Amino acid sequence: MTLSAIGNPDRFENRSQLLRRAGFDLSASRSGEKSKSAVPVISKKGKADLRYALYQAALVASSLTRHFRAYYNRLLDGRQREQGIRTKMRVKIAAKMLVIAWTLMKRKESFDPAYIQS
Repeated sequence: MTLSAIGNPDRFENRSQLLRRAGFDLSASRSGEKSKSAVPVISKKGKADLRYALYQAALVASSLTRHFRAYYNRLLDGRQREQGIRTKMRVKIAAKMLVIAWTLMKRKESFDPAYIQS
């Protein structure tokens, strides 16, 4: 799914273009509100199938893969009681997975767990 969505990795100049393609970019619906009171959420304007596949991959990776599980636990550290925080952090991991896949395709490299920390 990711390979078909990215296609030629050189067509994206930066990670924000890639995240926008998947609908993981942040946007806030203001509707007459002041900007500081508007809550940013993912836009969901990109490819829904790609976003779903990445979220499912993040769900599995955050529970079964040692490196992603450690990263997920670091993201949650001290925030476990916040409502919806687990889903938000999995969305963050899904976006990170997409950027890592794009970077690997662009550089023609193999996966290195150090990419998760950066």
